[in-house]
Amino acid sequence: MTDLMGTSSPTAEELITSHMPLVGHIVRETMGRVPSHVNRDDLTSAGLTALVMAGKAYDAERGVPFDRYAATRVRGAILDELRSIDWASRSVRRRARDLAETRSTLAGALGRPPTVAEVAGSTGLSIDEVAANDHDVARAQVLSLQGATTATVEEMVTQREPSPEELVEHAERLTYLRAAIAALPERLRVVVEEYFFAERPMAEIADELGVTHSRISQMRAEAMTLLRDGMNHALDPSLVRPAGRAGGVAQRRRQAYFAAVAARHADGGRTRGVLEAVS
Repeated sequence: MTDLMGTSSPTAEELITSHMPLVGHIVRETMGRVPSHVNRDDLTSAGLTALVMAGKAYDAERGVPFDRYAATRVRGAILDELRSIDWASRSVRRRARDLAETRSTLAGALGRPPTVAEVAGSTGLSIDEVAANDHDVARAQVLSLQGATTATVEEMVTQREPSPEELVEHAERLTYLRAAIAALPERLRVVVEEYFFAERPMAEIADELGVTHSRISQMRAEAMTLLRDGMNHALDPSLVRPAGRAGGVAQRRRQAYFAAVAARHADGGRTRGVLEAVS
């Protein structure tokens, strides 16, 4: 194949072969942001398949460089692969359920969220084991939002077009999640934004807030519970687990948070200060 200048254009096979390192780069970049049990080979396979299809479909006359076009297709395929798997292993989710029940029981007895050390002591796990489980589950819950907010529209393009209903549902969940993050108590919101979006180490966040590493782990777990329950309260109240003593301070604060999420969602995130009335 030759272009208007008489020079030979690379064939599809040459494009694919020469850009295989691009797949490895994107997979390495992705592996640094997902739970450790995600299989690298599965992501690589999805990326290489997308590269092959990109090489066959590429049209140089559209004026888009192949590396940019291929990167878009590869990232889209990897995102699809990530969405198709269970982010947390069964053992992680089983332990997470046990920890959630323990936290709920302790919160009712103590009248406040339990510390990581108290949860660990009640379950027979070490503090590190509790923190590691919280870490994996939290990553699983937030990564989909990261993928949606850090990728460009082109990077989200995949070969399967979502239905209009799926697009509406996805947009609605993202809107509620943004409202839920914005409505978090200030320090919990800082932990979520700095840890998940700025990707700062917990030690740095702990130093900035003047607390211990274990306290940051506890705050992160508390924030993730609020985010989950805040979204479920708005979208599917049957999934909200009772927490704290009926009529107690913890329950009143949760109800105020749910109201804050609803208010922020209703006015596009402009409402502030709903929680201060009960703090």
